[in-house]
Amino acid sequence: MARGEQQRSRPPAGPRLNRRIRAREIRVIDPEGNQLGIMPPDLALAKAEDLGLDLVEVSPESRPPVCRIMDYGKFKYAQKKKTSEARKSQASTSVKEVKFRPKIEEHDYVFKVERIKKFLGTGAKAKVTMMFRGREITRQDIARDILRRIAEDVKEVGSIESTPKLEGRNMIMIVAPNKTN
Repeated sequence: MARGEQQRSRPPAGPRLNRRIRAREIRVIDPEGNQLGIMPPDLALAKAEDLGLDLVEVSPESRPPVCRIMDYGKFKYAQKKKTSEARKSQASTSVKEVKFRPKIEEHDYVFKVERIKKFLGTGAKAKVTMMFRGREITRQDIARDILRRIAEDVKEVGSIESTPKLEGRNMIMIVAPNKTN
């Protein structure tokens, strides 16, 4: 397929404007939101040009298609600004991982639990991974006890989102921050 054929078959992005509106009749809405009625696109385009605005097809699927007289550049700018505002307001949560072993010493345990509390305090989730090496995999009860103890120690700042699950040679638990944090 030649390059030119590929470009012609692709429909243009965005709504149809002015002369690109192909319907025989369209329902027209003025810039204030009032319906002007059903009319041919040439008449609607003449009204839009009198006002110095564009004719934009806002609902091409309805019968007849609905077109609005508006400043299309201003409309696109408002849409882009609304999209960027929505993106800013989205809450993104990150997941921080803290790794443990069944034979962890007390000091290391306390240090890592403090790290989990710090992560939960910043609004991040904590992925607690219990790693097994060699024959440690046969002592899953010790790992479950440690994970239970972790859940108990962080319960004032977080709650268990995902209970401990064995995945390969790791046992994983997810702790999410409390809603009040």
